[in-house]
Amino acid sequence: MNIDVPCRMSARPQGLEINDKIRSECDMRPSLEPQVTSEAENDIVGKGPIIQEDPAMTEGGAVWRKLDYHILPLMAMYFFLSFLDRTNVGNARVAGLQKDLGMSNKQYSIALTVTYVPYIVFQLPSNLILKAVGPNLLLPTMLTLWGVVTVLQGVVKSYSGFLACRFFLGLLEGGLFPGLVLYLSYFYPRYMMNTRVTAFFSSASLSGAFSGILAYGIIHMDGVGNRPGWSWIFILEGLFTFLFGVFSFFLFPRSVDNSRFLSPAEKEYIKEKLLEDCDHKEEEGFSWSEVVEALRLPQLCWLFSIVAVYQELTECFRSFSPSIIQGLGYTAADTQLMSVPPYAVACVVALIASFVSDRYRCRGIVCVVSVLLCAIGFAIFLGSESNQIQYGSLFFSVTGACMAAPTQATWNANNASPQTRRATVIAVGFVFSNGGGILATWLLGGSLSPAPRYTEATITLLVFSLLAALMCGLNMFYLRMQNGKKAERRKTMSREDEKPGIGNHSSWYIYNL
Repeated sequence: MNIDVPCRMSARPQGLEINDKIRSECDMRPSLEPQVTSEAENDIVGKGPIIQEDPAMTEGGAVWRKLDYHILPLMAMYFFLSFLDRTNVGNARVAGLQKDLGMSNKQYSIALTVTYVPYIVFQLPSNLILKAVGPNLLLPTMLTLWGVVTVLQGVVKSYSGFLACRFFLGLLEGGLFPGLVLYLSYFYPRYMMNTRVTAFFSSASLSGAFSGILAYGIIHMDGVGNRPGWSWIFILEGLFTFLFGVFSFFLFPRSVDNSRFLSPAEKEYIKEKLLEDCDHKEEEGFSWSEVVEALRLPQLCWLFSIVAVYQELTECFRSFSPSIIQGLGYTAADTQLMSVPPYAVACVVALIASFVSDRYRCRGIVCVVSVLLCAIGFAIFLGSESNQIQYGSLFFSVTGACMAAPTQATWNANNASPQTRRATVIAVGFVFSNGGGILATWLLGGSLSPAPRYTEATITLLVFSLLAALMCGLNMFYLRMQNGKKAERRKTMSREDEKPGIGNHSSWYIYNL
């Protein structure tokens, strides 16, 4: 197959070649013609150059589909197992974990907090070393080891043993989500990222549905091997995670060049598209200056912080959904089943939203809609006394959370370059978000917001939802303003006049809105 897809963009500078090592002296997109009104306006709104080809309808679409078939199922399974192993504690709690280990509500919240502390600490170091160690080694190692820790949760006899397991589970899982987002950016242009991130993130919605069904069956093993039903939830799910982790060592390609399922022509085509998007540049080595530069980006420091904290508040709300549903009057067994429908709906809606986000390159609008859906759900839960209506509110809040998280992560990654700067931005965004997780564990699991109404927690989540919508709007305004300034600079200078190596600060790097 000849992978020679024409591109409606101006030619690259002479001497720029695409080879197995990808060498480029610029961090910018190929030159645009500012005087062409349609393209200039397109740049200001963050959509970048107009490319007439539809990746799904041209010869190049076959290349992306092949990449999808080999990469995305693996990413989805990783995130599915991560979310399953991190949140099955909610199902185990309903099945008797807290009672059997003699934990108070406060001790249960401490156990969840212990998970988040190493989870937060390891995210930035993990992303910074991912490229050096190789995702083909680092990610399977993390998965295999946390599978072992999950199994150990099922055999603990004391609260202190449970705390130790939760600590190491957080340590090993901390780098996964930011690592997967960074890893995908090695293979896909920015305008194709959100659908892919949501595709594997939606596995979290499936895990929320699947864990309820699985827990419903497993708790009937109560007494097998003289172990309680909640113990088997950890043992069986952790054993599968361990086996898949070992198997995945043989599946992970390190990079485009190391992807054995791609032909040489297909590899060249993918690398060419990455260069056209100016989102892929081989760096000579790690640089702390890029880390510092990432921390200075306004969209990270003062806008995304509250969005990220909100994101994890809603994620933790999902972790507590079995306890919330049980508080509506359902039995332990029925609770496991009733937790399935909200996640099933959320998975479908999130995939549709990601398609819209990529197709129209409107990350910010999708983020605003998602957090407003959460606000609607929290408002309904807060204002109603009916158990049926409160249960129905979960369809809004869980769906909004599933839409917001992958879109926010993709939006963050799309607007930072080169790779070290992007790795830092992704990781720090997740550090903010998991800080919100610590707050949520005390709001929903402790005495700060008593069950079954969770009034204080719901009010907090509602306020954060509205603030997050406001911050998303401000971020869209800020990025649009920056794109306008870049468009004006391009009218008075050429790429050759611009300092090399400035990444997303380049006048030819169009921010995604």
